[in-house]
Amino acid sequence: MKSSDFLIIGSGIAGLSLALRLAEHGRVSVVTKCDPSDSNTNKAQGGIAAVVDSGDSFDLHIEDTLRAGAGLCREDVVEFVVREGPDRIRDLIALGVPFSREDGELDLGLEGGHSRNRIVHCADLTGRAVARTLLDAVACHKNIEMYRHHMAVNIIRGHHLERDPGGDPAAFGAYVLEEQSGSVIPFAAQRTILATGGAGKVYMYTSNPDIATGDGLAMAYRAGARIANLEFVQFHPTCLYHPELTSFLLSEALRGEGGRLVRADGDRFMERYDERRELAPRDIVARAIDHELKKTGEECVFLDLTHLDSAFIEKRFPYIFKTCFEVGIDMRTEPIPVVPATHYFCGGAEVDTYGRTSVRNLYAIGEVSHTGLHGANRLASNSLLEALVYADRAGHATLEDFTAGAFVGEPKAWDEEGAESLKDPVILEHDWSEARRIMWDYVGIVRSDRRLEIARRRMDQLRETVVALYWNTRLTRDLLELRNIILVGELIIESALRRRESRGLHYTETYPGRDDDNFLGDTTLEPEGR
Repeated sequence: MKSSDFLIIGSGIAGLSLALRLAEHGRVSVVTKCDPSDSNTNKAQGGIAAVVDSGDSFDLHIEDTLRAGAGLCREDVVEFVVREGPDRIRDLIALGVPFSREDGELDLGLEGGHSRNRIVHCADLTGRAVARTLLDAVACHKNIEMYRHHMAVNIIRGHHLERDPGGDPAAFGAYVLEEQSGSVIPFAAQRTILATGGAGKVYMYTSNPDIATGDGLAMAYRAGARIANLEFVQFHPTCLYHPELTSFLLSEALRGEGGRLVRADGDRFMERYDERRELAPRDIVARAIDHELKKTGEECVFLDLTHLDSAFIEKRFPYIFKTCFEVGIDMRTEPIPVVPATHYFCGGAEVDTYGRTSVRNLYAIGEVSHTGLHGANRLASNSLLEALVYADRAGHATLEDFTAGAFVGEPKAWDEEGAESLKDPVILEHDWSEARRIMWDYVGIVRSDRRLEIARRRMDQLRETVVALYWNTRLTRDLLELRNIILVGELIIESALRRRESRGLHYTETYPGRDDDNFLGDTTLEPEGR
């Protein structure tokens, strides 16, 4: 057994920010199933939305967020996240994050849905710069222990302890697979925080890294936590369409700086869908592209920046320019082929204004959580902002009634009696591909009840196979990820079926209109037997 005061599962901006705060008060274990640089944070190109310019205002940022959220944002959450944003930017600057500047002032970008330039960025590699700075700070702290290539399996609950304390559902740490040895180790902790990011790999095409398999969402649900609004899956409108780079994101900032979406024949089509054209919120842009592709039968549309100054393109987007150039696309002189791809989950484990889930001592921050900030559609670059603000708030909450070094109880050892090694791994490969294909084909940008019902039946069949493997074979990362993907997929399908209207990121042909009389609220899933 390993024990600490705080267990953080995940190593993106939310988890690392919180680790630094908590390490001043106790021992922190950070569990991450890959290298920390593999997080979604590290891939974030655009930046962090924050009101740091005198020409901007909190009211404008709040209004933009509420408009994008299509009536489902929690207004109190939007207000405090926006108002606390500038302080969190100052925290990062104090840590040494090298934000881009122009004449000594922060260089602020513009992205879709924003009425002002307010995107604080580090060229077009903001996530990587923030992640490296946080990792350097974590590595220097004596109270933080980082466990790489360790994958959390399940939350430790009261019945997993040698002496069950009874009472309401509570978390006491997590069982964790050490990948190198294949052993499952109990990590006991007074407070357990999920900071596992999103679940883009539930779908066939995604901008997310391979680690984004919905692990935190699945663990939270199995532990008894309420889940909210999983039907609102954001498909980023512009991922590179190229066989060598199937998940390379082309930042919202490209359109913010004047990039135009065109078809192969040069037709600039966005003006037919929204007066804001390329700067409309992502749900509108993604559906427009999806409609154009279905109408024309073409495989992609194009993002055209050739009318912009070549030197500006190279300076403003050095990473994107270099990456495209390496696969034979010169964005200075030719349009970039793009398609939509799964990008972000606006729903997640339901939390209060301090990151507490409905399970005592279990917190969720970042994309794994549902705070109410994003409503039915996330405004560009509000995700890293949310992660920073909630890491700070969860830091305050986790310290309430906290006693350094207190004993939480002895977890039982993981029982693997009778489990055998998986003899036919091709089963996992097949089911992994089938699950993601089902989600993409039937639960994608445009849905219908008929497609959702087909998806539910097929995912149910896959779950039976995977559950049997889980209980009878030795655990591997591939098996655990497939188990989580299938569960999260089923939760998305159930949420989508319950929302009998079209709103924000959830568009269904069965109910194409918005219904404020019956669906102006969250879709909440309560685990059975909670």
